[in-house]
Amino acid sequence: MSKIRLYFIEIIGLLAAGVIFGIPFYFIINMAGKNGREASLMSLASPEKLQLFDNIRDVLTADKGLVLTAFKNSFLLTFLSIVVLIFVCSMAGYVSQRRVGKATPFINFLILTGLIIPPAIVPTIWLLMYLGIFKTLFSMVMIETALSISFSTLLYKGFMATIPRQIDEAAIVDGASSFRLFYQIIFPLLKPTTATIVVLSSVNIFNDFVNPLYFFPGAKNATIQLTLYNFMSKYHSSWHLLFADVFIITIPPLILFIVFNRKIISGMSAGAIKA
Repeated sequence: MSKIRLYFIEIIGLLAAGVIFGIPFYFIINMAGKNGREASLMSLASPEKLQLFDNIRDVLTADKGLVLTAFKNSFLLTFLSIVVLIFVCSMAGYVSQRRVGKATPFINFLILTGLIIPPAIVPTIWLLMYLGIFKTLFSMVMIETALSISFSTLLYKGFMATIPRQIDEAAIVDGASSFRLFYQIIFPLLKPTTATIVVLSSVNIFNDFVNPLYFFPGAKNATIQLTLYNFMSKYHSSWHLLFADVFIITIPPLILFIVFNRKIISGMSAGAIKA
């Protein structure tokens, strides 16, 4: 009887998840396939004639292909930020877990403050302007990295607790340098956490709206989220093109989650007990 009840609860959970996540996604596709008049009604009724691909074409060609430029900027920003995150946070997590000393509590406190203290927009802009890197891709990569570095370091540190120290000692006895020990022996063992960070951080950076708006202004610097402004105005909004743009933006993160779904779960729970 308990198995039947558990099976029934699982079915209810799946149906509820399908309704919660399926209806908004259906609404986006439905609105993206309508013309301007039908989309302005904001109803769930099906379009008289499906215009999804026509609307997508109009979005991609609007403002001399601004959406394509924004896609390029967003993908480049996301890729570079993830590379820096993995390179820095993997080493930081390894060192903070392996080396325990008097400064360890202070270092842990600094890492946690990155999760607690919110970013300051105006002082950050002043600093970027003083350094001469305001409105540059380099500054945006550094900002996105700084915002995710604490979370990623804690994930790596938690997973490092599951890797025996005997591996480090055996490598050192065999004459391996610190660089070779980490990148040839330890880093390949961090694949579950690396996959988790790649997926979660990629989605957050790719979907970031506020930071590019403040720190990366300009038409040539537009990211994909900022293109939503193109189809909205005070007096008239092209809702069918707006939702077509939303549909395009949704595809890359959705594919990423579908492909790496299991790795996200394993990476998040890998070091939960020993961390």
